[in-house]
Amino acid sequence: MAPSFFCFSDHRRYTLGLFAMGNTCSNHLGIPQGKGPNAVGCTDFMMDHTAQGSFFRLYYPCQETEKPDRPDWVPSVEYFNGLADFMKINRSLSERIFNYLFGSFKIPASLDAPFKSNEKCPVVIFSHGLGAFRTLYSAICAELASQGFIVASVEHRDESASATYYLREKTESEKADKTVSITSTSAQDTLIEEWMYYRNLQHGESEFNLRNKQVKQRADECILALDKLMEINSGIPVQNVLKSKFDWTTLENSMDLCRIAAVGHSFGGATAIEALCKDVKFKCGVALDAWMFPLDDEIFPRVKQPIFFINSEKFQWAGNISRMKKLDSAVIQRKMITIRGTVHQSFPDFTFLTGNWIGKLMKLKGEIDSQIAMDLCNQATLAFLQRHLGLHKNFDQWDALIDGQDPNLIQGTNVTVLQSAI
Repeated sequence: MAPSFFCFSDHRRYTLGLFAMGNTCSNHLGIPQGKGPNAVGCTDFMMDHTAQGSFFRLYYPCQETEKPDRPDWVPSVEYFNGLADFMKINRSLSERIFNYLFGSFKIPASLDAPFKSNEKCPVVIFSHGLGAFRTLYSAICAELASQGFIVASVEHRDESASATYYLREKTESEKADKTVSITSTSAQDTLIEEWMYYRNLQHGESEFNLRNKQVKQRADECILALDKLMEINSGIPVQNVLKSKFDWTTLENSMDLCRIAAVGHSFGGATAIEALCKDVKFKCGVALDAWMFPLDDEIFPRVKQPIFFINSEKFQWAGNISRMKKLDSAVIQRKMITIRGTVHQSFPDFTFLTGNWIGKLMKLKGEIDSQIAMDLCNQATLAFLQRHLGLHKNFDQWDALIDGQDPNLIQGTNVTVLQSAI
């Protein structure tokens, strides 16, 4: 069974109502800022306006600004509609509630702020989970950018995102209708948004065949995003088809392309592993509570890069862990830790945006404090990236976390796996 963003009962409307009431007094909620020495900027990039193009949110170290323009956490109402479809609840009801709950939250980054770094930046390509989209992991991506990374959070177009879009040419009637362009994100008047929503498994359809096809496309989209960043880094002029004030020429020669990693959550964790297999430019991978089901067994011996599995305590099961252990190697570092008291949704931003009791009811929060869990995840990730990208930073102060040496960590897994299952 595929992992989903929300664990709803059949009483979805009732639960959403509770959800709304549970958040009414939660003024302290919000996505945490990055803790590194750099201010963080972000911008959206779409190269080639078709569904085959590349679409990602870029996070990067930026110049400090007095009044940073912080973008909305959920970029537009269509994403609320996509979440409603994914959760199989009424759009009009959920749109109002989602907007009430989450409409005021902002990304902890400055939109289109000028890039600034005193050194070349290592690169991370981030892949979101099933039913998510490019903005929902901003706590992780902003932390990496604050520590000096350039991070491309890909929005996948394999119909695993709750919603995404590309741009198409307007029809003649749309060109004549002057109201059509008002809400478009396109920088070109001749293009209009075409939305794609999450595709449910059809009756009688093989889930493995669908997810395996999707994970291959997702990995290709990660590689395409990296290719676009390499073009930008080399000074090749790029055309961003979205409205943006960001000057992409400032990223020329900004990236350390010998130091590239793939990171992802859930389906994105599997995507990161698939990307490692497909492209050796990725030097290592971090899989956050990875859902291993979509991967072919035959790729496991072909992955030659180090991998770090950071798992939640409540999501994993023996069959999934046994597939992770098929990647164990005597010569390539493969590490696994489990964060005590965490759930599958301890990694996306939702964990910071709900009150305590309602967050636990909805399985968006675990028993551990969300900030403590996120800090452990980010610090362990940074230590692993320093070790395997050869960074000259101070992230090795967290090396012990890689081996689970912390009261809130378990080395390996809390799940019992029979050796015969591996």
